[in-house]
Amino acid sequence: MEAEVDLYEYQARDLFEAHGVPTLKGIVATSAVQAEEAAAKLGTPVVVVKAQIKTGGRGKAGGVKLAHSPAEAAEKANEILGLKIKGHTVRKVMVAEGADIAAEYYFSILLDRTKRRYLAMLSKEGGVEIEKLAEERPDALIKRSFSPLDGMTDTLARDMAYEAGFDEGDVAKLVPVFKKLYTVYTEEDATLVEVNPLVKTSSGEIIALDGKITLDDNAQFRHPEHRDLQDHGATDPLELKAQKMGLNYVKLDGSVGIIGNGAGLVMSTLDVVAYAGEDLSSQPKPANFLDIGGGANAEVMANGLEVILSDPQVKAVFVNVFGGITACDEVAKGIVQAYKILDSEGIEPKPLVVRLDGNNAELGRTILNDAHLPKLEQVETMDAAARRAAELAN
Repeated sequence: MEAEVDLYEYQARDLFEAHGVPTLKGIVATSAVQAEEAAAKLGTPVVVVKAQIKTGGRGKAGGVKLAHSPAEAAEKANEILGLKIKGHTVRKVMVAEGADIAAEYYFSILLDRTKRRYLAMLSKEGGVEIEKLAEERPDALIKRSFSPLDGMTDTLARDMAYEAGFDEGDVAKLVPVFKKLYTVYTEEDATLVEVNPLVKTSSGEIIALDGKITLDDNAQFRHPEHRDLQDHGATDPLELKAQKMGLNYVKLDGSVGIIGNGAGLVMSTLDVVAYAGEDLSSQPKPANFLDIGGGANAEVMANGLEVILSDPQVKAVFVNVFGGITACDEVAKGIVQAYKILDSEGIEPKPLVVRLDGNNAELGRTILNDAHLPKLEQVETMDAAARRAAELAN
């Protein structure tokens, strides 16, 4: 399973509503006809048709449009559906009530893994790229680290609001909203709850106009209902296949498949492969992240290789294993087993570069030599192996 699950905006809106966070009504549509019906049902003079994708930058890419009638909502939905935004194809939109916005703010709570604490952030300048704001004008973004044992107290919420420059009247309205958003964060076992923008309307109401939530999938045993929030239809088929096999796999856009044992080693391998491909004509890059773990056996290795070799973008594969808990002979057996599986499924093997070092490395190399597997090469060092894999993918 995924370590974290990003939700669509409409799913975040539903969770906000369930925990009492003030928000506007919204209806999901997958066609222009449904969008028209949704706008008619909402019955507000203005609705907003918003692309539902798991990435930012929707507004700049034309994924957020105003409509002043149900017919216009259908027209705008037709323009947005099928649109590609940062590689994501829009398959559904949310038709939401319009708001008379007087001011836009930013608020978020996230997990600070390095400090083992929570981090809350607040700015009076919402609706902008928060990373850019934090870099160019850090004083405009208030940050507060706090203990999970203390939580989002009234004092913490008030202090942040006053420091951000809100007046007493706004602070009184913001504090309960901050606390309800913290309730969403804790009760849903989230690692991120973000509202951008959190708006103040012309009548003085505070409303979460947009929302982003990332759930900790390790806590799913406490939330069986979260399974319904995962959109497998939008998940890459290879990632879905890897999830079902229990593999820690992330698809990238390169042509060199990567398998390693341990996240640190895999990350280093990605860097080395990317560097090795810089001076080649096609500049081959890593095609995936795949960590088979510290105690991987032959079956895990075979499953990982099967997933990577099923990717049409992959032109060559680099298996980089330093044997510790993972024995190199088990890795070698897994490679042999994977070849048998691929052969039975009619999948053509691709160039495979293997670097084995550490526990039972000599035995692993012998197993591979004796197997006489087609298109497989063994290289002693990590840098040389990365270079060879890049060359074969070039």
